[in-house]
Amino acid sequence: MNIKKELETKAGTANDIYLNNIDIDPLTIRAIMINEVVPSDPSQDFYGAPDADYPKTTIPLLQRAGAEVTSIQEILQMGIYITNAVKTPKTEYAVDKSSIEKSLPYLEAELSLFSNIKVIMLMGDVAKKAFNMIAKKATKKNVIPAVSTYKLRNSEIYYKGIRVMPSYIMTGGNILIEKSKVTMAAEDIAAMLEMIR
Repeated sequence: MNIKKELETKAGTANDIYLNNIDIDPLTIRAIMINEVVPSDPSQDFYGAPDADYPKTTIPLLQRAGAEVTSIQEILQMGIYITNAVKTPKTEYAVDKSSIEKSLPYLEAELSLFSNIKVIMLMGDVAKKAFNMIAKKATKKNVIPAVSTYKLRNSEIYYKGIRVMPSYIMTGGNILIEKSKVTMAAEDIAAMLEMIR
């Protein structure tokens, strides 16, 4: 199945929306990691150019969590699909609510493609916000409580029988600055890997 074609069929096409143009068997995917926002240059995204920026921080994070991976393809082969909550590049420092809302139909359709999911990891506050917006539409309440991520890390949160794990952002230059968040994100990923083994 081609993710981009499937999502355009379900949610429509838009010029400024960037979707993962990859072919995968959705039944092989057991975990989804939702990053915050697509990069301004789509070739730097997870499934972009061979030396893209996003995998440069993501692969070492998974390695630190104990995954023996060296490429985004190997991550997919482990049953882990990575996507972005916001499908349009950000124009300012923060991601505004309207950008999240514009991308929501695509993220919601994307999550519905995978029927064997055991874990959804929310990598950063934007991913948490977007996921809560999806959940609120269905259940009228947030799945993720409005407290700091570090306080939620060991909570067992479920949505439709799927474990939902709030964690920290896994892309961008800032990840290298905040060592404690890198350590915590790696620990969270290690817990996720254990759940899908």
